[in-house]
Amino acid sequence: MSIQFFLSLYFAVLGLILGSYLNVVIYRLPRRLSTITPRSRCPRCRVAIPPWDNIPLLSYLWLGGKCRRCGFRIPWRYPAIEAATGIGFVGVYQAFGWSSDSVVAALFLAAMIVLALIDAEHYILPDVITLPGIVLGLVLQPWIHWTTFQAAVIGAAAGAGVLYGVAWLWYWWKGIWGMGLGDVKMLAMVGAFLGWKGVIVTLFLASVSGSLAGAMLIVLGRLHLQSKLPFGVFLAMGAVLALFFGQTLIDSYVQMTVQILGG
Repeated sequence: MSIQFFLSLYFAVLGLILGSYLNVVIYRLPRRLSTITPRSRCPRCRVAIPPWDNIPLLSYLWLGGKCRRCGFRIPWRYPAIEAATGIGFVGVYQAFGWSSDSVVAALFLAAMIVLALIDAEHYILPDVITLPGIVLGLVLQPWIHWTTFQAAVIGAAAGAGVLYGVAWLWYWWKGIWGMGLGDVKMLAMVGAFLGWKGVIVTLFLASVSGSLAGAMLIVLGRLHLQSKLPFGVFLAMGAVLALFFGQTLIDSYVQMTVQILGG
C-alpha cells in the first residue's frame, strides 16, 4: 500500500478522534460547562462512559447506539459528527497534502462544524470561538498559501462590515435585529482564514442555500415568514465549500461571465 493511503488513514483516524471531542464541545460549550472534565456520562443514568465504550464510531456500532448500562438510545448525531470530521480530514489531506495548509484547514473545518451544530440547536455562535478565530486566522497567515495576509485583513473587515450593514439596515427598517451579531463575527472569522474571495463565495453560497431551505420549510409548514433560521449553519457550509472549491468556483464564474459578455 502507498504512503498516500496510510496518510489518508491517519487523517481519518485523527478526524474521528477530534470529532468525538467536538461532540463534547458542541454539547457543553453553550451550557457553560467544562469541555475537559468530567468524563462523558450517559444523559439518563449519569454513569461515566468507560474508554472502551467511547471509541469513535466503533463503540456506537458495537453497542447498537445504546448505553451499555441503562439502554438509553444515543442520538445519531454523535457518530455522524465523528464520521463527518473524519471524512472532512481526509478531504483536507487530499486537497492540501502533507503541509501546514492541511493543519490550518483542519482547524478551520473543526471550528465550522462546532459553530454550525451549536447554532442549529441554540441559535448562538459563541464569541469564545469566533473572536479568537479571527485573531488565529490572521496570525496563521504566514503558513497559509491559499490567500495573503492583506487579503485576510480585508476579508475579516469586509465579512464583518457586510453583515453588520445588512443587520443595521434591517433594524432601521423594521425596528428589530434580523441577524445576530454572531453571524457578523463568524463571517469575519471566515475572512481571516480564507481572505476576501472566500468571504464572497461563502456569503453567496450561504445566502442561496439559506433562501432555498427557508422557502422549502415554509412550503412544508415548518417555518413562518417571521421565523428565524440559524444562518450560521449556512455560513459554515458555504465556508467549507469555499475552503475546498472557492477558487474553482470563482474561476468558473469569471469564465462564464466572459463567455456571456463576449458572445
